[in-house]
Amino acid sequence: MTEKELIQKAKEALPFAYAPYSGYSVGAALLTADGSVYTGVNIENASYGATLCAERVAAFKAVSEGHTKFEALALVTGSGDFPTPCGMCRQVLSEFCDGDMRIILHNDEKTEIWRLEELLPLSFTGKNLREAASHGI
Repeated sequence: MTEKELIQKAKEALPFAYAPYSGYSVGAALLTADGSVYTGVNIENASYGATLCAERVAAFKAVSEGHTKFEALALVTGSGDFPTPCGMCRQVLSEFCDGDMRIILHNDEKTEIWRLEELLPLSFTGKNLREAASHGI
């Protein structure tokens, strides 16, 4: 799937965002290693801590259907701002890919493609926990 096609999937999801508090709608489209695409939108809650970002919604949908290897993620916003994944989303994504995962950020003016490793250098992963356990830590 091309970057443009993935961006289009994210745009198609965008109208389903539930953002009554911030007014900041986000659409995501996640490409798994086998070519499946899962979309997500941000879902806000009056108890802000219960809010979920579009990236995590897409990731959790994919994992709940047995997909644990991610290749690319496209993000779009309804406000025209340039989207970027928050720190929590970057951490969740790092659980299911290597640092080469493409993160496609798009608004009406430009598209940028980053690698997850560039957005989350020195990420903390399961490898860190296995290494600590092997050293008795």
